[in-house]
Amino acid sequence: MSAAVDRGLRGAYLRYRVMAFAVGIGLIVLVFVGIPLQIAGYPEVVRVVGPVHGFLYIVYLVAAADLTRRTRWPVAQLVWIILAGLIPFAAFVVERRVRGRVEEEIGEPPRVA
Repeated sequence: MSAAVDRGLRGAYLRYRVMAFAVGIGLIVLVFVGIPLQIAGYPEVVRVVGPVHGFLYIVYLVAAADLTRRTRWPVAQLVWIILAGLIPFAAFVVERRVRGRVEEEIGEPPRVA
């Protein structure tokens, strides 16, 4: 793989990874903290975290689409990534699988630090 393509793929993977963790954490807070508090009569967490998660999810979609385009993965792979941002804890599981696929593409573990 050429250095420019490798660098572009590494950057796309890093953007996707950051967004996967941000969306995953935001969704967990929303579902397991915000929703129960809202049911109990304290909607403040949902009012704050809900829109933040929504915005981050849109950025996550862009990062996932960019990564999928660069790797030329099938649309089915993108669908799984998209769904992972909507199911608590799934973003972390799918990110781990994506890491494995990116390692296969590059031929080594992606340097993200």
